[in-house]
Amino acid sequence: MVSNSTVSQTSSQGYVDDTRNDDVLIYVNGGLFKRDEAKISVFDAGFVLGDGVWEGLRLVKGRILALDDHMDRLYEGANAIQLDIGMTRQELVAAIQATLDRNGMTDGAHIRLMVTRGRKKTPNQDPRFALGQATIVIIAEYKAPKPESKAKGLTLFTSTIRCSGPDVFDLRLNSHSRLNFIQALIQAINAGADEALMLDPHGFVASCNSTNFFIVRKGELWTSTGRYNFKGITRGKAIDLYRKDGGTVREHDFTLAEVYSADEAFVTGTLGGITPVVGIDGRRIGDGKPGPVTAHIAELYALAMLG
Repeated sequence: MVSNSTVSQTSSQGYVDDTRNDDVLIYVNGGLFKRDEAKISVFDAGFVLGDGVWEGLRLVKGRILALDDHMDRLYEGANAIQLDIGMTRQELVAAIQATLDRNGMTDGAHIRLMVTRGRKKTPNQDPRFALGQATIVIIAEYKAPKPESKAKGLTLFTSTIRCSGPDVFDLRLNSHSRLNFIQALIQAINAGADEALMLDPHGFVASCNSTNFFIVRKGELWTSTGRYNFKGITRGKAIDLYRKDGGTVREHDFTLAEVYSADEAFVTGTLGGITPVVGIDGRRIGDGKPGPVTAHIAELYALAMLG
């Protein structure tokens, strides 16, 4: 069993506990419910098989960051698996905003938007047994990244679980099924790390289990080709911002040996933004502290995205 005793201490997905979340209202198919009353059917395709797509969004100073990018990815993923969301983009964005408004949220919230194929006649894989209406759930909670993660940095462990190509499973689909990444994270947790670093089928560095991965070498920013990792929105922003600032970014294949000798490392994600990495597989990265290039990119991101 994986213990939850240390999750509040170190995790790329960790956040500061906020008692206001006890009273948030959850959107389920057009209604708003207290968190202990929000329910879906046990026959729901998302519960039965993880058949659905999702997005994580962040509310900062009254604005949902990169909203169009997130909606693009959601609808592209739904189209890929022939899932009819049943709402236009405008209607879905209005539902998100209505959820935020009813909860009185204007800043510091993280939103989990989930869409499944809906209730099924019986629990099986065949999408033709779906009864016709998608299930849409919107969970908005007050979440601020753990300050310890930014100040001290994360540690990673290289998992034996590999990231897959689109011929096996296209990671650009933000699907509900995340079991391979959960397995990788469990390996990392059992090794005493915060997040799993994952390789591609050829042994090159791909991404982490819930974040995208970067290293810094001689002032250059290195990240994977993107063939075997999430279509990370924060990843794309970090690349664009560093290039516009005059920095060199290389999206190419690189190995663990090159990671171990990097000057710095960091990960990117919606909740944490830019989070430094100080150790991988028991090895210190650079001087074992968050580095200046990582701090600079975090500052660029904060200025551009957070205001």
